[in-house]
Amino acid sequence: MPDPLAPLFEALESINNELTAFAARLARLENSGSIPGGSRKDGGDAAGAVEGHRVAGAPVVWHRIEDEEVRAALWAEFTSWVIQMADTYELTTEQLPHSCWWEHGSVVAELTALWTGWESSYGNEEDAAAGPYLWHDAWSRAVERIGRMWLGECTNGYHQQKSRTMWGTDPAYRQKVLQAGAPGGRSAPVPKAA
Repeated sequence: MPDPLAPLFEALESINNELTAFAARLARLENSGSIPGGSRKDGGDAAGAVEGHRVAGAPVVWHRIEDEEVRAALWAEFTSWVIQMADTYELTTEQLPHSCWWEHGSVVAELTALWTGWESSYGNEEDAAAGPYLWHDAWSRAVERIGRMWLGECTNGYHQQKSRTMWGTDPAYRQKVLQAGAPGGRSAPVPKAA
């Protein structure tokens, strides 16, 4: 009689192998300085890794890149990738407005995540089979989300900022939310803003 728990143990072994490979990859990224906060074995830091050679797939957080030359070089690489993907996947202006996609922070953030994910999935020799497939799944969901959620009224060459209230520009708003307190408890006294 076959062991009824055998499939479970096989699945757990597979998960363990995947986690071990992930931990090894993470350690390599940390040691190369590609992950913010990580340090390279040679004593450099994550910024040094970006200034030298950024590891493909390493996260890019645009507002944290202080060196203008590094930011410009990454932006050129990223822009080339966006243009290539827009042509390869035959994106319409409803999916990604040709004339203003870079003016929408949320679109840039989404595309940046797709770019680094693409680099990671196509550059990861340890997971060459599933990576590209999973990236395509993320790509299709992201393209739909960009057109549906992030663009506002921008289509067919017409740029229109979303009409919205900026959350981070009103200190009184933040104070009001803090004074309301966390859910399920009593509100704590919050110092008045000066």
